[in-house]
Amino acid sequence: MDLSKIKMVVSDMDGTLLNSNHQVSDQFFELFKGLKSQGITFVAASGRQYNSIIDKLDSIKDDIIVIAENGGFAMKQNIEILATPLDKNHVQEILNTLNQIPNIHPVLCGKHKAYLTGKSNEFVNKLGEYYTQFEIIENLSAFNSEVIKIAIYHFESSEQYIYPFVKHFESVLKVKVSGENWLDISNMNAHKGYALTKVMESYNLKPDEVMVFGDYNNDLEMLALSDFGFAMENAHPNVKEVATYSTTSNDNLGVERILKELIKSQIKL
Repeated sequence: MDLSKIKMVVSDMDGTLLNSNHQVSDQFFELFKGLKSQGITFVAASGRQYNSIIDKLDSIKDDIIVIAENGGFAMKQNIEILATPLDKNHVQEILNTLNQIPNIHPVLCGKHKAYLTGKSNEFVNKLGEYYTQFEIIENLSAFNSEVIKIAIYHFESSEQYIYPFVKHFESVLKVKVSGENWLDISNMNAHKGYALTKVMESYNLKPDEVMVFGDYNNDLEMLALSDFGFAMENAHPNVKEVATYSTTSNDNLGVERILKELIKSQIKL
């Protein structure tokens, strides 16, 4: 595995760079210094809100690219790279369907703030881990501002209890089981692969110059763009099928292990 050409590293957050306690390791921040010294760009690509990603990576926020909301929104420093919102008619159609599904918790995701009804205190407390900026509103259907993504949470299984009710939207929208409890619905072009394609084009990068790490179905498109796609040991079977390589779990420093090898390969003797 020749990593000497790599110029960009792209990593998912939850289940990948973050451990099970939603923490970034101190080792990663040390390795980031090595990436930076070798001129390698780091991209954080997550279903999380932009502000939540920045909160996790605050000390390096000025040196990285952030792909948030599963590719619906991307920023470098304070400069917007892309935003791919949902059509307002689609928002209403989705909400009408969601009103028929029991025990779910929908969230309207804007560029910098999320909106929910607050009917469940348990869910509001859970949401704070993924959305640091949110507002409780009375009626989601009355919301009239830009929506980048609709995220839906189920305390047991998004794949089992949400996906069957919304899969019919797949002909016109991107429907992604993005985690054990989360499912996201967005514009057809609002996914990590589309956002990463735009970033790669702007940096004039080829597949053998980009390394990608992921663990869930919302990572599939971006993993397919790289010759060096790594599935975490804890990854969904679909991810392991698409990724070219594998690494240890998010709780066993899977990303950091490969980054060590990458930095070694970059050192010119």
